[in-house]
Amino acid sequence: MRVGVQLPEAERVVRWPEYLDMARAAEEVGFESIWLGDHLLYRGDGREERGPLEVWTLLAALAAVTSRVRLGPLVACASFHPPGLIAKMAATVDDVSGGRLVLGLGAGWNETEYRAFGLPYDHRVSRFEESFEIVRRMLAGERVTLPGRFWQAEDLVLMPPPERQIPLMIGSNGERMLAISLPHVDWWNTWYASYGNTADGFGELNARISAAAEQAGRDPAEIARSTAVLVELDPEAVKRPHSDTESPPVSLDGLPAHLAALAEAGADEAILILRPIDEASVRAVGAAL
Repeated sequence: MRVGVQLPEAERVVRWPEYLDMARAAEEVGFESIWLGDHLLYRGDGREERGPLEVWTLLAALAAVTSRVRLGPLVACASFHPPGLIAKMAATVDDVSGGRLVLGLGAGWNETEYRAFGLPYDHRVSRFEESFEIVRRMLAGERVTLPGRFWQAEDLVLMPPPERQIPLMIGSNGERMLAISLPHVDWWNTWYASYGNTADGFGELNARISAAAEQAGRDPAEIARSTAVLVELDPEAVKRPHSDTESPPVSLDGLPAHLAALAEAGADEAILILRPIDEASVRAVGAAL
């Protein structure tokens, strides 16, 4: 069981010096991966208006100041950038990191940020399908021409070519999204709320993913399984959202046993969503594990 950590997304305002401290702490205490959410703006959910730093810029910065951990977006929204640019950014971050990027991709969901930034919100899965084809083929070294309905490419090639095959990860449980991506990806990831943040819930969802992989013509064993895990270190530090009743957080004391149960249920990596998320939390969890 590999264990990673997601750095702050929109829990509060976080600036670069704090991201740097948390990333260095994560490497020091033994986390195997660091992840960043790809969102632009949140509003209208009963909390104050908020948004994180831009994910690709931040990934590049973290790639330059870390040396061991894998890095990735959890997950990059395929609608936020043209697919050729996504492949170009991914290859650049992988090069800066010395080959440590995992390219997580998804279709997006938060309508607020789409509308605010002038991005089309319709046909998100169809847009993802065309984008995903262009991105994966470029990263595989192909020269791509695709006269798509939503995305186009004409004799598109990635230069300089990546020095390795960058791993692809899909962040979705949707039937159509899985049919599009499972024939090609190396990893599948799910959010903790999608299975109730329990090992039994993950096992049930994981079985469905294995069946979908077989339907897509893949050996399920070829696709690694990754899951987010909500961990609460201080119940008084953060206001509990109503979703806690459906996906209760794991305590720090219970985390080792929870991770062992997830591994038994088929998880290859747990990405911890810490509450609160700061350097002290990162070090406390590292010490506990």
